[in-house]
Amino acid sequence: MLPDPLHPAVVHLPIALAILLPGLAVLGLFLIYKGFIPARSWVLIVLLQAILVGSGWLALETGEDEEERVEHVVAERFIEAHEEAAERFMWIAGLCLLACGAGLLPARAGSWGQIAGTIATFGVLAAGISVGHAGGELVYKHGAASAYLDGAGTAAKVERFDDD
Repeated sequence: MLPDPLHPAVVHLPIALAILLPGLAVLGLFLIYKGFIPARSWVLIVLLQAILVGSGWLALETGEDEEERVEHVVAERFIEAHEEAAERFMWIAGLCLLACGAGLLPARAGSWGQIAGTIATFGVLAAGISVGHAGGELVYKHGAASAYLDGAGTAAKVERFDDD
């Protein structure tokens, strides 16, 4: 059985990958440059970035599914700020996937792609921090979780808006 709500259960994978990938990309780049591993090993970074993009898309979709319910307890402007940060995250992650994918090209082009992809992972990290912060504020500052709870801890709709 799937968790309800699903969004909080799926957002952790893309955020975790956004945190881990810069370090893994730097390590991979170093090991390839030093000749400890072959350049084709870069495919692991590309695969992880592809998983990040796929899981990020799933998080975005499940967030949109939950939006209507949470709008009953959180002002729409806070939800929109989180959604816009998530959309930015997806664009940056997608561009990073392209840059990392260029790291699979042969010879010098692949080397430049690996460097560009590594740099791009830091942009994904920054975007991930932004979307995670906005989501955390929805839950912990604006009470988004209360859309799913009543006094007994069961699902309920609560009419409340935070305007701060």
